[in-house]
Amino acid sequence: MGDVKLYVAVTSREAQDMPEFLSRLKGLPLGIKVGLELFVSRGPDLLNIIIDDGFPLFLDLKFHDIPFTVAGAVGAACDYRPDLLNVHASGGVEMMKAAAEAAHGDTRVLAVTVLTSLNPRELKGIGLPEKPQELVRTMALAARSAGLHGVVCSPGEAAMVREVCGEEFLIVTPGIRPSGGDSNDQKRISTAFDAAKAGATSLVVGRPVTRARDPRRAAESILSEVNLAFTGV
Repeated sequence: MGDVKLYVAVTSREAQDMPEFLSRLKGLPLGIKVGLELFVSRGPDLLNIIIDDGFPLFLDLKFHDIPFTVAGAVGAACDYRPDLLNVHASGGVEMMKAAAEAAHGDTRVLAVTVLTSLNPRELKGIGLPEKPQELVRTMALAARSAGLHGVVCSPGEAAMVREVCGEEFLIVTPGIRPSGGDSNDQKRISTAFDAAKAGATSLVVGRPVTRARDPRRAAESILSEVNLAFTGV
């Protein structure tokens, strides 16, 4: 899993013919992210298609409940053999500890910090006066203390998380867009190059790949940016 620097987020649109879509990405060093919408609509059978085709899986279900319930959900989700699984950091340290203890196999559990669709105004509207970066810092430190493997945060917070949580901590960043691309519903976004340079270990990209005329070429372009950031060549 540590070698997977790019996960492509797929939706029900791509899942209409998942084997065909996956064939277009076959052989590239990337994984597939399945979120809540797709998991609810298609269930475990789709996960088996992805894993059996050789793609690392990021199961993005963002569990958030009492510790007992989350522990049970994490344990069950690990049976699907995902490389990455996540819970909401806002569930608290005890919930995150329960998630860490329930994980098994090779699955690594991450904490979702502040969704990339949220900006300071929206955080204030739900009673969170902190700026996103301050809140992410607090949540990342809590996730590390709870025994989780890393966090999901926006590219803009990656460097700060790397500084306060150390080199071994996983940092997965959504909100990746090609230079000049549409932001869609994301508020805190970045290019793949800048996110990798800032300290992200893995990037998540959806529509810039899945809705591209040539998904393989789009993925290759983003991987080139990532490699340039990591290696300088």
